[in-house]
Amino acid sequence: MAKNEGSATTTRRKFLGGAAVAGVATIAMPQVSRAQTVTLKMQSGFGATDPLNEFGVNYAKQVNEMSGGRLKIDYLNAGAVVKFFSVMDATSQGVLDGAWSVPAYWYGKHRGASLFGTGPCYGQTASNFMSWFYYGGGQAFYDELTQKIMKFNVQGFYAFAMPTQPLGWFKKELKGPDDFKGLKYRTVGLASNVMQAMGASVAQLPGPEILPAMEKGVIEAFEYNNPTSDMRFGAQDVAKYYYLGSYHQASEAIEVVYNKSKWDGLGKEQQQILKFAAMSSNSDNIWHAWDMYSKDLEVLQSKGIIVKRTPESIFKAQLTAWDKVVTEISSDANQGPFIKKVLESQKAFFKRVAFYNINNEADYKSAWEHYFGPMKV
Repeated sequence: MAKNEGSATTTRRKFLGGAAVAGVATIAMPQVSRAQTVTLKMQSGFGATDPLNEFGVNYAKQVNEMSGGRLKIDYLNAGAVVKFFSVMDATSQGVLDGAWSVPAYWYGKHRGASLFGTGPCYGQTASNFMSWFYYGGGQAFYDELTQKIMKFNVQGFYAFAMPTQPLGWFKKELKGPDDFKGLKYRTVGLASNVMQAMGASVAQLPGPEILPAMEKGVIEAFEYNNPTSDMRFGAQDVAKYYYLGSYHQASEAIEVVYNKSKWDGLGKEQQQILKFAAMSSNSDNIWHAWDMYSKDLEVLQSKGIIVKRTPESIFKAQLTAWDKVVTEISSDANQGPFIKKVLESQKAFFKRVAFYNINNEADYKSAWEHYFGPMKV
């Protein structure tokens, strides 16, 4: 009996001792974690007043709030450390810890970059594109291109699937594809190849350089991204015709990249916060975008801007131009093999996903016209 009592006492002492230790550990862990707060310096690839920049601010806010003080993004406006088109290089080199931008800004290094934002349209929406990236093998292709082929020291993923980007701003009404012959037009990524195939003379410029280029006659027409961004930098002051709908950038998305050395040094939970905050902010930013873009389109119309739907003949000409561009880039001796397998992956995925999406969607236009009358655009 005494032996058993002793064993029970010893057991209770071990249990209480263990509980005490566990209690100390429970109290100490958050203190240790908070003492190791990591601050990441991230720069935007968009102007300070651009809603695309605001969406980056929102992403940083979500990370900072989700991390409970253990992780912080110090979000910097474009140009704070490096130029707009240099954020990928700066992140890879460790000048920046991260960047909020688009792959079209470094497409000059490898045309395959454009397939992760400004590639051909196989019937997919931007949301379908995000599905391919996260569930159709896109992430593995992206890592192969950035880390193995380009030797960038980065880890990236995607946030904010952009609604289809308008064809853009023109000084006169468009009648058909012949209007692009000799036209000095601004766009970026593979969209520049598409417009060149249609006969345009293309200049790839960051957003803040568009207006000065229009005023100096360097370009005669341009696209940027959406009604809100366009209006904020004054597009309505240099052109009066605004055409909605296009295949040049039908499913672009924001690219979030981090310096890989910095990324590898983070805790697993911190990495997950950065990734899942991107996925979360994607939804929040899309909802916000629909509200802003539609309101500002109405404002533009109230200012006398003539808003039109892109003519069907131009859509068809764009698809023909895409066919030429895809053939060209796929046959390139150096970049072609990678480009070809990404395109094959996308075509197979979107053949299935877009088929379901297109055929399952309600006839939204008919519903709108049922309640509001004929759609005049």
